[in-house]
Amino acid sequence: MIELNDIEERVILVGVQQADGDDTEESVKELGELAQTAGAQVVGSVIQNREKIHPGTYIGKGKLDEVRMMLWETDATGIICDDELSPAQLNNLQSELDCKVCDRTLLILDIFARHAVTSEGKLQVELAQLRYRAARLTGLGNSLSRLGGGIGTRGPGEKKLEMDRRLIRTRISHLKQELEEVIRHRELIRAGRKKSEQKIAALVGYTSVGKSAIFKQMTGADVLEDAKLFATLDTTTRGIRLSGKQEVLLTDTVGFIRKLPHHLVEAFKSTLEEVCCADILIHVVDASSPQMEIQMGVVYETLHQLGADDRPVITVFNKQDLLAEPKSFRDHHAELCVAASARTGQGMKEIKAGIEQILRSQKIYIERLYSYDQAGLIQIIRRKGELLSEEYQAEGIFVKAYVTKDIYMKV
Repeated sequence: MIELNDIEERVILVGVQQADGDDTEESVKELGELAQTAGAQVVGSVIQNREKIHPGTYIGKGKLDEVRMMLWETDATGIICDDELSPAQLNNLQSELDCKVCDRTLLILDIFARHAVTSEGKLQVELAQLRYRAARLTGLGNSLSRLGGGIGTRGPGEKKLEMDRRLIRTRISHLKQELEEVIRHRELIRAGRKKSEQKIAALVGYTSVGKSAIFKQMTGADVLEDAKLFATLDTTTRGIRLSGKQEVLLTDTVGFIRKLPHHLVEAFKSTLEEVCCADILIHVVDASSPQMEIQMGVVYETLHQLGADDRPVITVFNKQDLLAEPKSFRDHHAELCVAASARTGQGMKEIKAGIEQILRSQKIYIERLYSYDQAGLIQIIRRKGELLSEEYQAEGIFVKAYVTKDIYMKV
């Protein structure tokens, strides 16, 4: 009887600090959390102070010797570098250290592959992985030549490297076509929402700040809540009812992270477009994190990259239950700030009230008496506006409501 066990990877984290006082230490610490999420055990870390990253081996020769010794002492199986490695750096490190070498991008892709559930998520992960691999294919000389040896086909033929490149290009082309179908389907759904004038609020924020927990509290949806980084990869949308008889759609999105490579943003553009289509952004922040300010900066920088930094923002300072004493935080990008805890339910009513407040600020308040032969106009208000009250009187129907600018002239 053969027993099959998963071998736990033992890794050493490697980072380069290029300026005093930068966030390299916190970035390497976050890399350790990513490694644990991927199922690896962190057995050590090395940070080198350099003016710039070594173009050939990422770190200098002295630190390379130190890492080699640490690999032997800790019985580690590989290293993970805190930045994206060039093909040359990857190959040089592998030949120098004779172990597995991984960078931040590959690690994030591994976690994405583990957490992708929907067909769209799996397609996006595969596309990003193939783009990453295509840039790092290296040949092994003429010994891997193919197609030679027959009559009329003598010569080196097509090398394995060229075949791999061609196969990857073909597969990328197929994946793009499949994703375009998914995007078209998603755009049809969005067009339907736009036609019905349904408002959308999107939960955004750094990874592992509690977006899914807040989503679950507000909608009652059975979604995965996990403190691990990138626990949520696929977007989920549910309707929530506000106090003024109005319903909005709430969307939970993938978390952002520092040093997120541009081609990853490109691969997950169709998912992240949910953020661009939202009318309101609910920016969830981990109030208990010492890196709160830096994480907020990363989120706003990513929103700027996506072209979604012009939306009204409600900032939710989550995890208040982890603070020793209540604190008031401010965010100058936000229209409204809310102290909340997804665990205790604190602040959920205030978030809904904030959404309602922003939506009402985009409408016009009316008080008007309609004659009974104008009752059809009230149906327009009910369908496209927010009907607060209607009172039936002898002269007609007295209405209090909020209406959008496009129907104001009609009613």
